[in-house]
Amino acid sequence: MKRFASLIVATTVVAAGSAFALTGGVANAKSAHAASTLPTLTLALNGKSVTVGGSLKSGAVNVVTTVTKEAQGEPTLVLLKPGATAAQAFAAVNSHGGDLNYLDPYGSIVFDATVNKGTSSAQTVLASGNYVALDTVSNAAVPPHTEFTITQSASPAALPKPGATVSAIEFGFRGASTLHDGELVRFENDGFLVHMIAWIEVKNPLAAKRLTALLLAGKNGKAMAAATATGGFAGPLSSGGLQQLVVTEKPGVYVLACFMNTQDGRLHTQLGMERTIRIVK
Repeated sequence: MKRFASLIVATTVVAAGSAFALTGGVANAKSAHAASTLPTLTLALNGKSVTVGGSLKSGAVNVVTTVTKEAQGEPTLVLLKPGATAAQAFAAVNSHGGDLNYLDPYGSIVFDATVNKGTSSAQTVLASGNYVALDTVSNAAVPPHTEFTITQSASPAALPKPGATVSAIEFGFRGASTLHDGELVRFENDGFLVHMIAWIEVKNPLAAKRLTALLLAGKNGKAMAAATATGGFAGPLSSGGLQQLVVTEKPGVYVLACFMNTQDGRLHTQLGMERTIRIVK
C-alpha cells in the first residue's frame, strides 16, 4: 500500500494486480432493521469533504453514510490516542509506505466500510475521545477528512446481538462459515495486525479451491479472473475494530480474503488468509 487511503477497493485492485473493483458494501439503510434502535452518527461524503453529525456520544451507534458526487466512498473512523494529532497519524503511515500498522502509536482504525453512492448503514461501537473521519476512497496521501470528538455517555447504547460473527486474526478467519442473506453479522479484527475482510464470489466450491490456491501462490491476476463479483464486509481495521451490517449479498459461494501487506512485501493471502464461506437464504 502506498498511501494512507488503503481502502478495500483500491487496496485489493492494486495488491492483487486485478482489474476488478470491489463494488459490494454495507447494507442499504432501509434494510438494516436492527439499526433503528441505536443512536445515529451521520457521515456525508462528496469526494472533497467529510461532514460529521448526529449523536456524538460514546457507545454503540448506527453509522449512516450519504455519498454524493462520487460513485463510491469509504467512510473510515480513526480514534486518536490521547495527545496524538491527525497530522502525526498521517505522517506515520505515509512515511512507512502506507503501512497502516504504523498508525498504532497515534491511533486505531475502528470502522471502515465500502459504500456506494446514496445512503448506507452499518453499526459500530465508539469510545469517548478525539476522532478523524476520512473518505479513504481518495488516492491522496491525506484524503478528505474532518476531526470530531465523542464524549462519554452516561448510559452508552449496546450493539444488538448479531446472528453470526466473522473474525480476522493472524493469518486466517474464524467464526461462522455460513451466513444468511438479510442476517445481521458482526465483522471484527481479533488479531494484532491491521486486517480487512474482503469477499470474492465464485461459481462453486471447486472454483473457490482453485482461487485460494492461486492467491496462496501470489498469482492474483489469475485468481481474480475467476471471480464473478467482489466486495468487502470490512475495510482495514486495527486490533479490536468491529462493525455490524446486514448481509445483502446473494446466496452463493464466497472466498474471504485479506489483502494487507506484511513487512516483507507479501500479502496476507500468501500466508493463508482465505476462507470459503456460503451465503444462503
